[in-house]
Amino acid sequence: MNKQAALDHRYLRMAQIWAENSYCVRRRVGALVVKEKMIISDGYNGTPSGFENVCEDDNNVTKPYVLHAEANAITKLARSSNNSDGSTLYVTASPCIECAKLIIQAGIRRVVYGEKYRLEDGINLLRKAGIEVTYINPNETNENE
Repeated sequence: MNKQAALDHRYLRMAQIWAENSYCVRRRVGALVVKEKMIISDGYNGTPSGFENVCEDDNNVTKPYVLHAEANAITKLARSSNNSDGSTLYVTASPCIECAKLIIQAGIRRVVYGEKYRLEDGINLLRKAGIEVTYINPNETNENE
């Protein structure tokens, strides 16, 4: 396994650990934005700042205002002195089409994800925009780690 692939596995594992911060019950998703081997932002799915940390309603349906991990990581960058031009996004689940639009606009050049979703419109949009997209099966172990 080459050096970049080994790094991709490690950062994706870190995103999986970061997902544990989510208060969502149905699905926990984590994201890291990495630029020049430095984590410049992170995010996990959850409610906006100031809202109670409850993602699902009484019927176990995700509330419409819950933010995805990618959106949290990208908007966090907007409040910092960093920018994501040329960076890589590591996310534990494949991006939806709304997050794909944010990824494109943020200047992210690579997306590495670890769980396939039934809809591929987000992945297809990223590829159409010329963004390198890589799937890594999180259950496969890397013998070089």
